[in-house]
Amino acid sequence: MCALPYIAENLSVVRQEIAEAEGAAGREGRTLMLAAVKYGSDEEVRALLHEGATAVGENRVQQLLSHWPIFESCGAQVHFIGSLQTNKVKYIIDKVAMIHSVDSLRLAKTIDAQAMRRGVVMDVLLEINGAREEAKSGVMPEEAEPLCREISRLSHLRLRGFMTMGPRFDSPEAYQAYFASVKALGDRIWEALALKGTPLYSMGMSESFVPAIMAGADFVRIGRRLFHPADGTPNG
Repeated sequence: MCALPYIAENLSVVRQEIAEAEGAAGREGRTLMLAAVKYGSDEEVRALLHEGATAVGENRVQQLLSHWPIFESCGAQVHFIGSLQTNKVKYIIDKVAMIHSVDSLRLAKTIDAQAMRRGVVMDVLLEINGAREEAKSGVMPEEAEPLCREISRLSHLRLRGFMTMGPRFDSPEAYQAYFASVKALGDRIWEALALKGTPLYSMGMSESFVPAIMAGADFVRIGRRLFHPADGTPNG
C-alpha cells in the first residue's frame, strides 16, 4: 500500500486522462508522461516512482543531483526540462536521456562537447517560444529553422524534435490551437531540412496536457496534478 495514498490516486487519474486523450486523438500509447518533480518532496517523488511512474522531468541541475540516488535506485528515466546554463551541462550529461530545453547554438555546442568527452550522443529538443513571450525562454519561430540546421551538424547531438511552454489560455481549444501551431512549424522545419525520422514534441503541463495530446504531443510534463492532494492542499 502506498504510504501517500493521494500519490497513487493522482497517478491513476492522470494516466486515465492521458489514455482517454490518446484514444480521442487516435494516438494510443504514444505519450510519455514526465513527472515534473520540482513540485514534489523527496518522499513524494519516491512514492510516485514506487507506484510505477517510469520517467521524470527535472527543471534544476542541483535538484537533479540531489534526487539522483532516488532515480538510480528506481531505474527512472530522467529528462531535463528546465533552463540549462552552459556551465552546468557537465553535471548532467551522463544522467539524462534527453534535454528538452536547447535554446541557443552556444548551449547546443556545449552539450555536444560534453557528450563527445563522455563518448555519448545526446538526444535534444529545440525549445520554441511560439507565443513570443518575453518572460519565457525558447527561440523565436523564425529563428528555429536556421538553428536546427546548425544543431543537426553537431556530431554528438541528435535533434529529436521540439519543446514549447506556451502561455496560459482560458480554454482547451485555445491550448490545442497553440500546440498545433508549434507542431505545424516543427513539421515544416523537419521536412525543409530533410531530417531523419519523425519529430517528437514536448508540450503540455498539468493544466494543458489533454489538448497537447490532441495536438500531437509525445511528451507531457505534469507536476501539480501528481503531487498535490485532490483537495488542492499544498504539501510540505
